[in-house]
Amino acid sequence: MGPNYDQQNQYYSQNTYQQNAGYGPAAYGDQGNVLNQVNSLMHEEVIAKSFLYMVAALVVTAIAAFAAPEAMATILVSNPSAIYLLFILEIGIVIVSNIAIKKNNAALTAILFTAYSFLTGATLGVLFWAYDLGSVGAVFLMTAGTFAATAVYGLVTKKDLSSIGSICIMGLIGIIIVSLVNMIFLHSSGLDLAISYIGVAVFVALTAYDTQKIKKAVAYSTPDRVSTIALSGAFELYLDFINIFLRLLRIMGRRK
Repeated sequence: MGPNYDQQNQYYSQNTYQQNAGYGPAAYGDQGNVLNQVNSLMHEEVIAKSFLYMVAALVVTAIAAFAAPEAMATILVSNPSAIYLLFILEIGIVIVSNIAIKKNNAALTAILFTAYSFLTGATLGVLFWAYDLGSVGAVFLMTAGTFAATAVYGLVTKKDLSSIGSICIMGLIGIIIVSLVNMIFLHSSGLDLAISYIGVAVFVALTAYDTQKIKKAVAYSTPDRVSTIALSGAFELYLDFINIFLRLLRIMGRRK
């Protein structure tokens, strides 16, 4: 999400040169205060936009969930293999989005994020048919409360969550592998439920880690990358939210 290696080297080299030359922030307090104010404003803008974009994506997902499930269900019933095509399409969107982020292409990133949100909503709409609507609403509110509390922790904590993030990423890989094995070979509802519980814990921890990661990304960036960083952070937070919601729905949702 941050600038590339050469940009970071240039950034650090400029700061080192200024300090060694005697006219960096250490030499001029006023200049240092201005730099701190700029960084603070940039930090606040990125955080605000990240959550704003994430909420906008959830709205798109909700609209798609109510507007497109019938069409999606028709596609899946007539062509069951389409589910794999959807999965590949979503992975492709994520890959292309990462490329767009690295190239600082905020417009393309926003388009892909919107497409992913709509596609997710259309797919979830089919799933919601199996659950009581009131139950879905209750689980959504529970997810929102859990997500908000964890995100706030990620923003205010002074503890470095990098090690927790690494453990969670390894746990996520394990969840994916076990889920695939269970889906293809075992078909165990008990194991599926256990995976859901573990998944909630993993994505709750990832929410705090991803929120803190957005804060850190600002320190290695420039004002022209604010929108790209915010979109990248919003995409990660959106995925955390959706995954917490789906797993809580599996655990606590009431089926029709």
